[in-house]
Amino acid sequence: MVHILTEENTILSKFIAQIRDKEIQKDSMRFRRNLERIGEITAYEISKTLRYEPRLVETPLGEASVAQISDRIVVATILRAGLPFHQGFLNYFDDAENAFVSAYRKSTKDGKFKVKVEYISCGELEGKVLLLVDPMLATGSSLVLAYNALVERGGEPLHTHVASIIASEQGVDYVDKNMPRQTTTIWTSAVDEELTSRMYIVPGIGDAGDLAYGAKL
Repeated sequence: MVHILTEENTILSKFIAQIRDKEIQKDSMRFRRNLERIGEITAYEISKTLRYEPRLVETPLGEASVAQISDRIVVATILRAGLPFHQGFLNYFDDAENAFVSAYRKSTKDGKFKVKVEYISCGELEGKVLLLVDPMLATGSSLVLAYNALVERGGEPLHTHVASIIASEQGVDYVDKNMPRQTTTIWTSAVDEELTSRMYIVPGIGDAGDLAYGAKL
């Protein structure tokens, strides 16, 4: 299942416009904060699909029954661009466990590239709900590789929510075909049609990691 969050008019569209705007992008602190705010909104939408159970809370005047999330949640991201987006999820799922994957594009002489996974930090995933969050879903190959690496290390999650901010149609299709369809839900704020020869999303936003943290060599 795929959820495109800007299909409904909400404040989310304001933050999407700002991270796309090449003038506003010059303020890296604002860019990071907008990624974080989009993470918060996406986390709220995902929270509607989780399992809940009632819990009694003692107030100064009595007791109140309040629904609380019963799923055990793990928030995972791909370094480095995913960090501000990841923080937005933690602002809401503040008791979640965390996992991190370091993946990068290794270019070849013919101008193509392969995605390499270098580092994984992950606890137990079996029986838990995995939120795999990355701002850009371009080809989808790095995200699927990250998922497979996490599962190999931590076991099969109960359900996986893949969350991005800007996705390509190709990336959404690749994730849908290469992750367990019955236990995977895809969330994105917007879907763009085009990928360049270097696999950048158009119109997209550019390189999210560079915009958040500065250009890399």
